[in-house]
Amino acid sequence: MWYRFLNIFFFVFHTVFTVFNIVGWILPKTRKLHLITMSLTAFSWFVLGIWYGWGYCFCTDWHWDVREKLGYDDRSRSYIHFLILKLTGANLNQQLVEKVTLIIFLMSFALSIWFNLRNHYQRKRQS
Repeated sequence: MWYRFLNIFFFVFHTVFTVFNIVGWILPKTRKLHLITMSLTAFSWFVLGIWYGWGYCFCTDWHWDVREKLGYDDRSRSYIHFLILKLTGANLNQQLVEKVTLIIFLMSFALSIWFNLRNHYQRKRQS
């Protein structure tokens, strides 16, 4: 029962987190939080990834552990590939999904940094 709850929790939380990482820079009120979530993601992918493999995500790792306890053997190399497969049934090329994911991540991170810096300097000028 507990693992079923955790499985649903990870599906919802990780999906919402991922969508927020893509679009959180758009609204001025969420830009600081977006920069934090993007930084956490970058840390996981690129710093923890040194030891666990490029693109490592502790959230994905925990979700895979939960799904394994439930008897599922459906891991993908990337959580985005896994989500696309589970939500649409489309089994896209994993390398393509990883490349597109990286491009979208880098664009969202750059936009987040740019907007946060712009807002910071605008506030400094107004005070």
